[in-house]
Amino acid sequence: MATLQRIRNHGVFLLVIVGLAMLAFILGDVLNSSSSYFNKNREYIGEIEGQKIHYTEYENAVEQLTEVYKIESGRSDFDEDMHAQIRNQVWQMMVAKYTLQNQASKIGMDVTDDELYELCAGANPHQLITSRRMFTGMDGKFDRNYLLNFLTTIEMEPENAEQQANIKQAKDYWMYWENAVRLTAEQEKYVSLIQNLITANNLDAKYAAGARQAKVSVDYAIKPYYTVADSLVKVSTSDIRKIYDERKPLYKQTPNRDIAYIAFPIVPSDDDFAMAEKAMQDIQEEFRTTDEVALVVNSNSDVMYDGRNYSEAAVPEAYKEFAFGKGAKKNDFMALNYDETTRTFRMARLIDCGYSTPDSVQLKGIATKEGEQDQEFGWFAETDLQKNIAEPAFAGKVGSRFTVTLGMEDRTFEITGLTKATPKVKLAIIEREVTPSSKTFAAIYNQANQFVVSNQNEEAFRAAAEEAQMEVLTANGLQKMANKVADLKSSRAIVRWAFKAKDGQVSDVFECGDKYIVAVLTACHDDEYRPFEDVQAALRYEAVNRKKAEYISKQIADAKTLAEVAEAMGTEVRHIDELTEDAYRFGTEGLEPAAIGTAFATAAGELSKPVKGNQGVIVLVPGDVQRAEAEADYAAEIAQLNARTSYSLPYQLINNLEEHAEIVDNRSVFQ
Repeated sequence: MATLQRIRNHGVFLLVIVGLAMLAFILGDVLNSSSSYFNKNREYIGEIEGQKIHYTEYENAVEQLTEVYKIESGRSDFDEDMHAQIRNQVWQMMVAKYTLQNQASKIGMDVTDDELYELCAGANPHQLITSRRMFTGMDGKFDRNYLLNFLTTIEMEPENAEQQANIKQAKDYWMYWENAVRLTAEQEKYVSLIQNLITANNLDAKYAAGARQAKVSVDYAIKPYYTVADSLVKVSTSDIRKIYDERKPLYKQTPNRDIAYIAFPIVPSDDDFAMAEKAMQDIQEEFRTTDEVALVVNSNSDVMYDGRNYSEAAVPEAYKEFAFGKGAKKNDFMALNYDETTRTFRMARLIDCGYSTPDSVQLKGIATKEGEQDQEFGWFAETDLQKNIAEPAFAGKVGSRFTVTLGMEDRTFEITGLTKATPKVKLAIIEREVTPSSKTFAAIYNQANQFVVSNQNEEAFRAAAEEAQMEVLTANGLQKMANKVADLKSSRAIVRWAFKAKDGQVSDVFECGDKYIVAVLTACHDDEYRPFEDVQAALRYEAVNRKKAEYISKQIADAKTLAEVAEAMGTEVRHIDELTEDAYRFGTEGLEPAAIGTAFATAAGELSKPVKGNQGVIVLVPGDVQRAEAEADYAAEIAQLNARTSYSLPYQLINNLEEHAEIVDNRSVFQ
């Protein structure tokens, strides 16, 4: 009974506890059941005109374009800048694709499958196809047979894993260009449609012809702004702000960040030099005497041994005297030495000498399929060719042929020329650059980390850097998708940090190639427009010139003639014989559109009002305007105006679509 009474006395309290427990249970269930929804949202890298872009779609497109670049360039050693370029190109193509599709769907525009086939594999393929070297014949021109053979090849059933990988790569290559042709064709259709709606008319033609044919002679005087001392005018903050308000649309910005940073170079320690030298000393005798030269070199050297033949012109400068000096003989040995410039220990052994081979070979590709023609490839040095081609090419004679396997097919070459044989050597080189050890990395990292721990705000950061005589560098206007900071390698992580950090926050330590970096966020710019304070200094020059224009105008206010104006200005009267209404320049004074307009708006023989020009104040007296009496050829004028528009309109149309599209870019979360 006592227990029941205690429960009754605390009934309200217990109800609250039970209620909170139930609420926690319900919320937990809701959040757990919704986690898949939130996770799913995090799988989208962006949204373009309502079309969500899944991360896998984006990454597959990046991988596809990377393969295309590999095939087109013949290389695969892309640096971080190239990878960033590929990723940005993929995003831009997606933006172009989905913004255009959004417009195309509204007007029922499309590229049909039949149209696409004709553009890709028809009688007259699109330039994007015909310009691919993959489909170039022996004569260096597009060969449709090569294209059709390629399309047949990618539909083959692979016989092994290597062939399967090659066919997949070829299919990805083709799909990229097929999609590129479709997108380009859609753009061309859309632009053509709009171009037919935007055309010059007779009024445009009349004005253009009149402006080009109207001429006037002008006498004028000019006083440049630089001739007026800055001390003679006063510029207030409100004067500068007035210009800022006039130009504000020009200062539209995307969110960006300003940072300052210091670098801790990761360089070898004295112990690292000592260890590298000892390692080279330990293998010196083995290198000098071994019969397994390739094994010893390739296990210990930064320079691999491939048995190549060096001419005196091709051998590295550091070994030229050793390899081709007087008395050089087989198995001579260059003892261990150190190059301070490259921070490298090195030694060398002369494997062979006293023989001669050609420096270059001329090759011709021999046609092996019906419809093909032989192809002249030209001259090659030994180092220009891959090893399986170079060996038979330089070992053969003029007129001999050899066959090698390249990719998925065998290719036959004929040697059509060889240069005169010159002395060669085979040289084995062991070079080892001294690099920081893991112990050195740790010591420098600890130094950088201690700087972070001891300096947790911008003021302390700058004071400590100054005390340590470390240079503080800046990177302003960092964009959210910037691939790196300045020229720092692998510094994308700093950009990501900058957009998460708070103003004045000091970063952790970042490893950027051969440096550790510590940064501080100095400014966050998230407003729609650049703030007045950021552009105030740049606008001050123009505000000063405006004040100088007012000053000069007051000086000449009482002048009644151009001669009096020139005298008050301390200058002389100048003359322009023929000034046309559509001119870009005002005589020799440069771009002064206000002066040109004034010359045609002022009555002949009258003194104009002072013109506030770009370079100075101009006062002028025009003569009679001469206009052509002949009627303009409106059709020719319209054609000329339309031709001029056609150059810029395609870019303007596509750019306008993208500027006004609803785009959400979340790539920074994933990259």
